[in-house]
Amino acid sequence: MIALAIMATSLLALLSLANRSIGVQDRLQNTTRATLLAQQKMAELETADQLPLETEGVFETPFERYRWRLEFEQTPLASALQVKVVVAWGDEQRNQAVDLTSFLFR
Repeated sequence: MIALAIMATSLLALLSLANRSIGVQDRLQNTTRATLLAQQKMAELETADQLPLETEGVFETPFERYRWRLEFEQTPLASALQVKVVVAWGDEQRNQAVDLTSFLFR
C-alpha cells in the first residue's frame, strides 16, 4: 500500500513536469515565430522606398494569430528615424509579444 502511494505521488509529479514542459515549449515556439516575423517586417521597412501608411495589422495565413505594430520616433539626426516593430500573439500585458528596435537612415 505504501509503495503504491509513493508510485502515485511520483507519477503525479512526473505528469506535472511533462505538462509544464509542454507549456514552456509552446511559449518558446511563439517567441521564436514572433521574432522571425518582426525581423521580416523590419526587413520590409529597410528595403521600402518610403514609410508605410499602415502602422498596425495582422500577418497573413498561416500566421494570422500574430499581429504587428510599428512605432516611429525622431532622433537628433534629421536623416535617422528610430523604428520599433512589435509582434504580439496574445495579451501584451502578459508578455506575449516581442519587439525589435532599429534605425532607418533616409
